[in-house]
Amino acid sequence: MAEASKPEMKKAVFKKVCELRPLDTGLNLTVKVVNTKVVAPRGRQMRAAEALVGDDTAMIIFVARNDQVDLMVEGSTLTLRNAKIEMFKGSMRLAVDRWGRIEVDEPASFTVKTDNNISLVEFEMVNVVE
Repeated sequence: MAEASKPEMKKAVFKKVCELRPLDTGLNLTVKVVNTKVVAPRGRQMRAAEALVGDDTAMIIFVARNDQVDLMVEGSTLTLRNAKIEMFKGSMRLAVDRWGRIEVDEPASFTVKTDNNISLVEFEMVNVVE
């Protein structure tokens, strides 16, 4: 019998924040936390915070839930794996659900481009009739 060969592991492809588009999934990014605002405090069923994260190309709002809130320390560098874009009132939010992973990384050498916040861009769904 022929030996079953192991599938080759693909190297993760990292994107820049400026390349993100509505409803993107399976994203890998390295970002820095600019600031954090808790929106659902302790005591409720679920903790939530909105953190402004970015890289050298742009910034976006990251929605942190439960244990992820503790990782959103201002100035820390994070590696987001299998992240996705969620739409909220026509604008993009970055999130990592239970299938993804957030890792605290070594401090990155880049400075966040704070004058390009892609969460401020509003999108509108247009139905195209063919």
